[in-house]
Amino acid sequence: MKAALSFVVLLVFSAICYAQDPLKEKTAFQTSSPWMPEIDVRSDIAIVYGVNDRPGMTFEQRVKTWRDHGYQTHFMTGIAWGDYKDYFLGKWDGKNHLGVGQVQMNGDTIFHGKDMPYVVPVKSFINYMKSAVIKRVINAGIHNIYLEEPEFWARAGYSAVFKEEWQKFYGFPWRPQDQSAENTYLSSKLKYQLYYNAIKEVSSYAKSYGKSKGVEVKVFIPTHSLVNYSSWQIVSPEASLAALPSIDGYIAQVWTGTSREPTYFDGLEKERVFENAFLEYGSMVSMTAPTGRKVFFLTDPIEDREKDWNDYKRNYQATFTAKLLYPMVADFEVMPWPERIYTHPYKVANSNEHILIPKYYSTQMQVMVNALNNMPLSSNQVTGQNGIGVLMSNSLMFQRFPTHNGFEDPQFSNFYGQTLPLLKKGVPVQTVHMENLSFKNTLKDIKVLVVSYSNMKPINANVHKQLADWIKKGGVLIYCGRDDDPYQSVMEWWNMKGNVYKAPSEHLFEMLKINAVVDKAIPVGKGFLHIIRQNPKEFVLKTNGAKGYLEVLQHAYAQEAHAGELEFKNSLYLERGPYDIVSVMDESVGSKPYRVKGPIIDLFDPSLPVLAEKLVNSGEQAFLYQVSRAANPDQPQVLAAASRISDEKKTPDSYTFICKSPANTINSIRVLLPAEAKSISVTSTQGEQVKGVKTSWDVSSKTSYLSFDNSPDGIQVKLSW
Repeated sequence: MKAALSFVVLLVFSAICYAQDPLKEKTAFQTSSPWMPEIDVRSDIAIVYGVNDRPGMTFEQRVKTWRDHGYQTHFMTGIAWGDYKDYFLGKWDGKNHLGVGQVQMNGDTIFHGKDMPYVVPVKSFINYMKSAVIKRVINAGIHNIYLEEPEFWARAGYSAVFKEEWQKFYGFPWRPQDQSAENTYLSSKLKYQLYYNAIKEVSSYAKSYGKSKGVEVKVFIPTHSLVNYSSWQIVSPEASLAALPSIDGYIAQVWTGTSREPTYFDGLEKERVFENAFLEYGSMVSMTAPTGRKVFFLTDPIEDREKDWNDYKRNYQATFTAKLLYPMVADFEVMPWPERIYTHPYKVANSNEHILIPKYYSTQMQVMVNALNNMPLSSNQVTGQNGIGVLMSNSLMFQRFPTHNGFEDPQFSNFYGQTLPLLKKGVPVQTVHMENLSFKNTLKDIKVLVVSYSNMKPINANVHKQLADWIKKGGVLIYCGRDDDPYQSVMEWWNMKGNVYKAPSEHLFEMLKINAVVDKAIPVGKGFLHIIRQNPKEFVLKTNGAKGYLEVLQHAYAQEAHAGELEFKNSLYLERGPYDIVSVMDESVGSKPYRVKGPIIDLFDPSLPVLAEKLVNSGEQAFLYQVSRAANPDQPQVLAAASRISDEKKTPDSYTFICKSPANTINSIRVLLPAEAKSISVTSTQGEQVKGVKTSWDVSSKTSYLSFDNSPDGIQVKLSW
C-alpha cells in the first residue's frame, strides 16, 4: 500500500512539474510518413508534411501516429507548390487551375511534379490554401504551421495570370522581362510582392481562425537563404516577412544541395561548401535577429544529387559545423525526410549500385543530432574580428535573369567578392539586411560596413538616411562599385518624382555632402567613407584580385574604426558550452592545422574516441566534446550518444537511463562516471539482455563506452561501480 501511495504521489508531482514546464520545442524533423520504428528520430517535434489523405489513412490518422509516440505535432506544406491536385484539376471548385502555373518565355509551365506547377499565387489559390489546408490543419489540433518555400522563378513571368497581376500592380500593360533590364527588375519586384501578399493573407487567416477556435496559432516560413535564392535565380519575400505580425519565425533551409553551388575565389570556380553554408546561415541570422523572430537551422545528412555516402558525410560535417558557429541560434530542424535517409537506398554516382545508409554514418549522424538536443546558446564569439558587415537586400534577387547589355554576374560573384576574401582569411564576416536598418540594433556591433549596388539596389531613400546617420556617428562605410550595370537606371525612386540621379549611389553621396572621390578615406561627421571603383566580382574572378580590397579593409578597420588590427588566419573556432567547433579553411593563410587539447570526444567519429589532442587539417572541420567542461562533472552523465537519453536515475553507486533511437541502427554512447563500472546491464523494455554489447573504459576521461543495437522502444542501461 505504501509503495502504491508513493507511486501516486510521484505521478501527481510529475504532472505538476509537467504543467509548470512549457513544452520543449528545440529540435524537429519534417516527414510525410506516418510513424515507423525505422524513423523514430526522437526530436521534440514531428512536423507532419502535407494535408492529403493516403490509402487507408487520413491526414488526421497520420498525425495521430506521431502523437501516440510522444511527439509534438506541427504541420508543413508548400506555399508555392504542393500536392494540391484537387485544386489544380478542378475537384475543389469545379474549375481547372493548372493555368496558374509559372510560365517561362518559351511557353512551358514550370512543374515541381506531375500536375503540380509552381504557382502564381492568385486569389483562388490563396482561398484554397485557407479553406482546404489551413482550416483542416487547425481543426486537427495543430497550432504550429510552416508555409514552405515561397518561390517564384526568375525565368518565369509569361503566363496570362501574371500579366493580369502586372496590370493591377503597375497600372500599365505587361512588359516581357527579356527585352530590358528595367522589365526584369519590375517583373521580379512583382513576383516578390505577390508572395509577400500571399504569405500575409494566409498567415493572418491562420491566426484569426485559430483565435476563433480559442487557440494561438504560430506561423513559420521554411525558406532557402537570400544568398541561395539569389544564386539560384529565384525570387522570394525573404526578409520583409520578418516584420509581419502574423509570422513567428523561420526555418533556415541550408544543406549540402544549396551550399555546394560552385563559387569563384582567386580566379577558380569550385565547391566551397563550408564557406557557402557559413554565409547562408549568417544571412538568416541577419534577417531575423533584429526582429526577435525564432529561427530553426536545418541541415540534411544527404542531398538530392547522386554522389556517394562519403561525399554526403563530408559535406554534412561542413554544413553542420557552419551552423554551430552561430551561438545565438539553438533551435534546429535536425533533418528533413527521415524516411528517405533511413529506408531509401541511394544510387551511387557513376554506378548501378543502390546503397542504404551505412551503419557507421547513421550512428555518427545520430550522435550529431542528439547533441543538438543539448546545444546551448552562448554569448561567446567566433575567433577573429566580428565587426565587419556586408549589406544585402531582397533586391539581390531582382537582377539575376536574364542577362542585359552584356552585364554578367557569374555564380553570384558580386556578393562573394565582398565576403569570401574575408571569410577565407578567418574573418567571420557578417551580413546585414538592408530591410532591417530601421531597427536600432542592426548596426550596433558593426565597425566597418561594405556596400555595393552592383548586384542590388536600395529599396527606398530612407536606407541612405539610415546609413548616413550611422556613418556620422562613427561608422566606416566602404562603397564598392563602378555603377555601370544596366539596372542603375531602372524605374525606381532615385529617378522618379523629381529625383534625377543616374545611379542610386549619387543620392547617398549627396546626403553625405561629398563628391565620389576614389581611393581616399573621406571624413563624414565622426565616421568615414571609402570608395573603391571596382565591381566586387573583380575581387574573386581574378587571381589575387582581392589584394587592394583587403588592404582598404585593414586600413579602415584599424585606422578609421579604431577597432584594432585585422587579423588574418586560416581557422574559425567557437567554444559553446562543453563543445568545441572548429573549421580550418583551405585557400587561406597557410595550411597550419588547428590544435585542440584533450581529453576530448570526437563527435564526428561514430566510435566516440577520447583523444589527448585533435589536429584539424586544412579544409576540414571538427565537432568535439571537452570532457573537462561537462556540467556537474562530479555527477554521472551521458556525454554523447547516438540515441536520446531519458529516465535518468542516480544513486551513490549506480547510474541508470533509457536510450531510444531508430530501429536498424547502432548506438554509440560515452558515459562519464566517478569510477570504472564493475557491472554493466543493458536490457530491453521487456527485461531481456541485449546481445552483442561492446564496452570499454577510458582512464584519462573517466568515461565508459558502450555500443549495441538501437530500439525505438527503449533500451535500459545500468552502470554500477
